[in-house]
Amino acid sequence: MTATSSKAVPAGGTGAGAGAGTGSDGQMINRFDPGAAHTLSAADRQLLARRRATLGDIYPLFYDKPVHVVRGSGAWLVDADGVEYLDAYNNVPAVGHANPRVAEAVHRQLTRMNTHTRYLQDGVVEFAERFLATHPAHLDHVIFTNSGSEANDLALTIAKWRTGHQGVIVTRMAYHGTTSLLAGVSPENGPGMPLAPFVRVVDPPDTFRHGEAAGAVFAAAVREAIGELTSAGLGVAALLLDTIMSTDGIFPGPPGMLAEAFRTVQAAGGLVIADEVQPGMARLGEAMWGFQRHTDQVDLVTCGKPLAGGLPIGSLVLPAELSDGYAAGHRYFNTFGGNPASIAAAGAVLDEVQHRGLLRGALEVGAALRRAIAEASATSPYVADVRGAGLFIGVEMVDRAGEPSRDIARRVVNGLRDRQVLISAVGRWGQVLKVRPPLVFTPQDVTAFVTAYRAVLDELDELDQKGSAHG
Repeated sequence: MTATSSKAVPAGGTGAGAGAGTGSDGQMINRFDPGAAHTLSAADRQLLARRRATLGDIYPLFYDKPVHVVRGSGAWLVDADGVEYLDAYNNVPAVGHANPRVAEAVHRQLTRMNTHTRYLQDGVVEFAERFLATHPAHLDHVIFTNSGSEANDLALTIAKWRTGHQGVIVTRMAYHGTTSLLAGVSPENGPGMPLAPFVRVVDPPDTFRHGEAAGAVFAAAVREAIGELTSAGLGVAALLLDTIMSTDGIFPGPPGMLAEAFRTVQAAGGLVIADEVQPGMARLGEAMWGFQRHTDQVDLVTCGKPLAGGLPIGSLVLPAELSDGYAAGHRYFNTFGGNPASIAAAGAVLDEVQHRGLLRGALEVGAALRRAIAEASATSPYVADVRGAGLFIGVEMVDRAGEPSRDIARRVVNGLRDRQVLISAVGRWGQVLKVRPPLVFTPQDVTAFVTAYRAVLDELDELDQKGSAHG
């Protein structure tokens, strides 16, 4: 594993689908090609044909050979042939697949009632109180939605209302949601879905290429974007940031790295929106929410999928001044935002995190996983950097010339899939392995992961050496 942080950065980009990992060309990195259907079993070919006939191709499948899952438990999934797969990718079932506590809570609520929030209900209030207690004191109100997309949409709307400005700053490969507004601030979607004219894009704080200067470089880029927005008469409404830059290539950085950029935005009159869909809910181990590794001074916090273990939910946490001020002149209602079944699931997920010590578990098991990956990568010419926080790890893949390599990353992803281990890839060039298992990952799971990972790297090196010899 190389230690350099001065790798050449290609001018172009290749890449992976919305939030699932794309490169700068908007092409999904880890995508199944329907033209390869002949490689599947007869049963899977038939299911694929039925899927395409009804769902079309708008939902891309993962891997060169898709996995046909039928059940799961903890950090494991099982396919239609009974083969078990170690899930080192899914953050949505944060407390594990088919979690019994979550299933029982939802079942219990659905056998009572499930309706909207225009009636007085104990459950949503009780969960809101517990949920807000995990945030800094100034963030004392919460609005529930169906998804992180809806939460981010509302956060941007409130930021524009509060500041009177339109400008939004996002990172180079950011993904923030599927609404029309959010598609316009999600460059990961690629050139086929152009950005809104009020958006300015900045490079993420790339700790691999800029080392300890990454935070300062990022703050300078944000300052420049603010200047451009101001000159254009747009002003700055918000910096919208996934606080681990997951689709940019996973850059946790040292604690405090983002604080200067946040202060810069706030000094210019803008708000900082922390998008915690991926780094939040105990995933990074050091704190419940990703932004807390850097500073408590954010203005709005959004989350979504992991809160309820896979049931539809989203949240926007904000100060009373913003919530009540916006409510005075605007109405927000979401029929199933905060519905009792999703709230019951969210309460059960929070129980699991708190009662099972999953925050500390993410810190300790994540550190063990990161060390094991680094050790297994030490002699590989294809691994340039291993970085992460808690159970969120990025592995920078390069070719033998030291350039970012989508091809190598894809080969590792699919090599692991062939060994029944599931991950994906992200980054501007599609070059970063994305390792993000459920919070219930165990030391035994770490061993299983690294055994397969080491075998893939060894096979990759062997195949390439044979290829070079024959060439």
